[in-house]
Amino acid sequence: MDLKINFLYVFLAALVPMILGFIWYNPKVFGKAWMNAAGMTEDKMKGANMAVIFGVSFVLSFLLAMSLMPITIHQMGVFSTLATPDTMADPVNSEGAKYFKDFMSKYGTNFRTFKHGMFHGILLGIFLVLPVMGTNALFERKGFKYIAVNCGYWILCLGIMGGIICQWGLSY
Repeated sequence: MDLKINFLYVFLAALVPMILGFIWYNPKVFGKAWMNAAGMTEDKMKGANMAVIFGVSFVLSFLLAMSLMPITIHQMGVFSTLATPDTMADPVNSEGAKYFKDFMSKYGTNFRTFKHGMFHGILLGIFLVLPVMGTNALFERKGFKYIAVNCGYWILCLGIMGGIICQWGLSY
């Protein structure tokens, strides 16, 4: 039972929110609409420690990229089902390890495409991020534009991140 995380692609997926954020929240795209909807001003923007914000944001994005693996890669569900104490004690010769090796030889590449990962990332954005952020925005008395700009950003981010992780984030 040997799954290998490709940290280069996890790192690249973690960069997606930063790169997309530079584009999405640019004043020429959705930046002005977001600032108005969020009640953000240029003065508030200037008073921030950007090194800390980008550093912490990247760490959080890295955690998010890692969490996309079991969501976008179906083979991890089989792996986790077979990861019993016996299988983990003997990851090469145990019955579970042999079953997993056989399973992976037959089905290891099924649904391992960018398109499939993007599909799951977008679904995650719609069915998890939208309800959470939408609920918070309602209680913060934010309007539709605020929800649309922020949730649209995260739905697209998770789609791209999910595509990267599904296609290249894990090898066997």
